[in-house]
Amino acid sequence: MTALEPLAARVCPWATDRPAPELDEDPDGPVRAMPVILRLEKQDPPTPTALLEAAAAAALALCLDERSARGGEWFDEVAAWCGAGRIRKLARRARTSHWRAVQEVPGVTVSDLVRALVPGPVDDVPHEVRRLQIGGTDLPDDEPGPVPAGEPVIWLNPRVEQSTGKAGAQVGHASMILATVLAWTGGDPHRVTAPAVRTASTSDWDVWCAALEDPEAAWTRYGVAPVRDAGFTEVAPGTVTCIGQVAAGG
Repeated sequence: MTALEPLAARVCPWATDRPAPELDEDPDGPVRAMPVILRLEKQDPPTPTALLEAAAAAALALCLDERSARGGEWFDEVAAWCGAGRIRKLARRARTSHWRAVQEVPGVTVSDLVRALVPGPVDDVPHEVRRLQIGGTDLPDDEPGPVPAGEPVIWLNPRVEQSTGKAGAQVGHASMILATVLAWTGGDPHRVTAPAVRTASTSDWDVWCAALEDPEAAWTRYGVAPVRDAGFTEVAPGTVTCIGQVAAGG
């Protein structure tokens, strides 16, 4: 979890002595992001739930990979990205030969549906990634059923519309945040490696959002940690796009 230490200072400051960076981002430095590649074949596309669950798992899998640990070949890139102020992700879609080609770019693939790539400057990505389209990621709604008892879950905001690509980036944030809070409050971040993704009920959502006025208490009572969007695309700045949840108290 060493590469995620800067994130802990932002998402659970009560649980770490590490100070948060004074600036959100270095205004003179590169804008960094994790490319998240969604496999959307024309024939037999995945359900949105399967795709989002794979996106959440892939983003965290890359961060927990031994290559992202201190001394690993990805550590510098992952640590620089996590310390940049915002854990930006940029979702792109791929199919057929383009999907196969992106498997050669360093990263982690989950369920043959999503590949999270090692983060880096947004204006310096490999050709295999740059040629992939950002739009056109929407999928029809599905009905995934209830979450198995005790399983970590990422709840989507029931009050805002998000494209599948946008939601894919947000659940990737959520799995990382949830794992980080777990790690820094004495839990096991690997509990979050395969979270469920569902849309919250409006009643539960309102209760959790009210509790987030005191993030430490919200974590202790409900086991929830939010994703607040910077507002660059689709939603207003500060919008809670999703909430990660484990058993209350971590």
